[in-house]
Amino acid sequence: MLQYKTWYWAAVVFQLLTSALHSLSFFNDPAPVNESERVLFDLMRHYRRDLGGMSVSTEELMTALSACFTLLYLFGGLLNAYLLRRSKDEALLRGVLKINLLVFGICFVVMAAFTFPPPIVLTGLVAFCLAIAFLRTRFFH
Repeated sequence: MLQYKTWYWAAVVFQLLTSALHSLSFFNDPAPVNESERVLFDLMRHYRRDLGGMSVSTEELMTALSACFTLLYLFGGLLNAYLLRRSKDEALLRGVLKINLLVFGICFVVMAAFTFPPPIVLTGLVAFCLAIAFLRTRFFH
């Protein structure tokens, strides 16, 4: 596993896996298990705030952010897979790798600070594979 493309492909697999697993949250409708959660769920669904002229609930904001997270990882995985399969331009691949490391590295830091273990682990695996791929390009090519 000395070549950077092997680690880059591993990142692609984890990007697509992260997208697929996170999309499962759209098929889940959690139910409150106690009175505090019932109040919280009710407020998230029905309390609306005016944000820039639009009246939205916290649940709607969370759905939008969740969809964006899923789509970010899907886009990254599909774009990287396409470029790795089609592009012979090593400079282009390395440049896109750097952009990926920046974006998904920041995403990992945000997930580590504000979420829970599954997204932290999955985003961490993506960032780790991208970092190893980047280091392989710096020191072995």
